[in-house]
Amino acid sequence: MFDVKEYIPQLRCAAFGMGIIIMLGIYGVIQEKVMSVPYGGELFKASIFLVLVNRLFAVLFASTMCAVHQESPVNKAPLWKYFAISLSNVAATTCQYEALKWVSFPVQMLGKSFKMMPVMVWGILISQKNYSLTDWLIALAVTGGVTEFLMTGSIQAPHGQAQDSVYGLALLVGFLLFDGFTSTFQEKLFKEHQTSKYNQMLYINLGSAVTSVVSLLATGGFAQAFAFCAAHPAFIGDAALLSAAAVSGQFFIYSMVKEFGALSFAATMNVRQVASIVVSYIVYSKPITILQIGGLMMVFGALFYKSFMSMASNDEKKKLPEDKEQAKV
Repeated sequence: MFDVKEYIPQLRCAAFGMGIIIMLGIYGVIQEKVMSVPYGGELFKASIFLVLVNRLFAVLFASTMCAVHQESPVNKAPLWKYFAISLSNVAATTCQYEALKWVSFPVQMLGKSFKMMPVMVWGILISQKNYSLTDWLIALAVTGGVTEFLMTGSIQAPHGQAQDSVYGLALLVGFLLFDGFTSTFQEKLFKEHQTSKYNQMLYINLGSAVTSVVSLLATGGFAQAFAFCAAHPAFIGDAALLSAAAVSGQFFIYSMVKEFGALSFAATMNVRQVASIVVSYIVYSKPITILQIGGLMMVFGALFYKSFMSMASNDEKKKLPEDKEQAKV
């Protein structure tokens, strides 16, 4: 007889996965809109203002989670380490937003897949990690697929110019370098200082908010952003939706990682990337070539293979204690 209770864990995992895909899908579409589609004939230019709004939403979320889980709000790692991550985080996010003025959202998404190589290099330099030949071959396949996609079709933003795409690619390189450092140094904090995810989220986003405020004050970005909001009220709603979708996505991400582990999350993110790219092509009616489709298949084939191998390895590790117990009998 069918018993629903037996499938509750699977249903919860599927619900978290759908939450991640839907919320980050909304985030991606709105992100591309606010940075590449004109409001009344005018493009929004103060991208750091969007970084600030997102970080304030994240600080509120992290503070709430700390209160709910009764975690101490005291920093568990030296403040300068949080601040170093904050600086690289702001730089990475700013490059990510700015790139959408010159290249399309699918190119940006593929850029995030491309970051495997920079993350591995940072891992060697910062944490003295070692990677297997399989890891390097997967990273090479992803790099080759991304390169094929970039070289065999149009990559500019919906309202950009083809000759300006080089600026977008340069910004994506900046994003990869800064984001690779951010994730690697975050992992180092988890291991060396046993920080909780909410403790890190709180202090890193506080540092990012402060950095964003200083940058906006120094460049006059506040006046520019407020003037744009006053002239185009629709932008305020899009910016709020962008931040809400980002924070909601974080909620589902943390929930899945906590209950089902990083491997389930990695597989979900692979599906999310495919879904987001397909939605972007549908919403913004972008042209795509056969060779670009081949590049996409190469990238996501390598990523799905990596997820499959990781899950198989994890299953073997779980079975190992059982095998040992059976051997004793």
